[in-house]
Amino acid sequence: MTERWVAGFRSAVISPYERIRRTEPYAFRDQTVRQVLRVAGGGERIRVRLSNRYGRCPLTVADARVAVRKTADEIVTESSTGVRFDGSVRLTIPVGEEVVSDPVALAVRAGTELVLSLYLPEKTGPATFSHMPVEAAYVAQGNRAGAAALPGARPVRARFYVTGVDVLADEGTGVAVVFGDAWLEGAGTVAGVNRRSVDALNRGLGHGWVVNQGIAGNRLLTDEIGEHALARFERDVLSVPGARHVLAHFGVNDLGLPGMVGLPPATADELISGFTELAHRAHDAGLTIHAATIGPFAGAVYPGHSTPEGLAARRQVNEWIRTCGVFDAVLDVARAVEDPARADYLHPAFDSGDGMHLNDAGARVVAATVGAATVGAGAVDAGAVLRF
Repeated sequence: MTERWVAGFRSAVISPYERIRRTEPYAFRDQTVRQVLRVAGGGERIRVRLSNRYGRCPLTVADARVAVRKTADEIVTESSTGVRFDGSVRLTIPVGEEVVSDPVALAVRAGTELVLSLYLPEKTGPATFSHMPVEAAYVAQGNRAGAAALPGARPVRARFYVTGVDVLADEGTGVAVVFGDAWLEGAGTVAGVNRRSVDALNRGLGHGWVVNQGIAGNRLLTDEIGEHALARFERDVLSVPGARHVLAHFGVNDLGLPGMVGLPPATADELISGFTELAHRAHDAGLTIHAATIGPFAGAVYPGHSTPEGLAARRQVNEWIRTCGVFDAVLDVARAVEDPARADYLHPAFDSGDGMHLNDAGARVVAATVGAATVGAGAVDAGAVLRF
């Protein structure tokens, strides 16, 4: 059977030099960074993607190894395999660039937890990173890339330099790309146990799988946190090998984040225009796009985030998403998790504690909206939405 490279894991990255921060940047020198990467789908071989997109100096990797995770920072030693780039153990990634490794002879299946260990011998400067992946990286002094475990390593709640793992899968394999903000990246769910909405969705799919390109704090129209959705759409969706569908949730941060820095929220018309452009670009590329309504955030504890203007715009945009016919399906996330007595607020059962981010139960409900999606006035099932 013919095989091709398909995205098995993705992690969207941001710049460490942004003004708005929810996680402090990190830099490395003479250190090993060990990271957990849970693949959504399987294949007979893998390849690893590394990025120095936002670095301001070349990034040198002197040793890279991948293995199956045993527990915490410990690996299954017999699975440990060196990662090469154009046949070389050592590589330097120029400023602003990304590299793809040579194929690695390590078979994986859906749910395999890989451990990628990178030894960074030289001063890196602030690292290109995923700032809220709901998973730990482990940082140890010296070259420990091949070590069975890293006793004394410092756990860090971020992910560095890695943007994806591809798997060599059957030719017909397709994937869906979850593209959005914290509601999709998983911030608010319990760290390290894979209870994001993406994880719940993958557990319920019989064919194909979903990869996660969410960025907590990301906006549809404005940079920070991360490049805005329209700017990163080509890189984080269209360039994903095997992509057939897009599941998008944006708007919470366009409406709330400006108030935290003393600026007005995006208007409903601006968001509608942005969503329309996103849909057209997906369709022009031959992808289906399924839009989630904007989740409730009236109870957000962050000063300035919840404003009457922002909440009114949320209601207006949501009504447009439900009725406009621009999208292939609508995932009514807002109604699924709102408090019935106060529709602008999260239901207490789904609140992670800050009035805005979803807990594990809320993430499961978001995943279930794919199975209760609507097209026009009619409901469709998950198989119809994510047709692989």
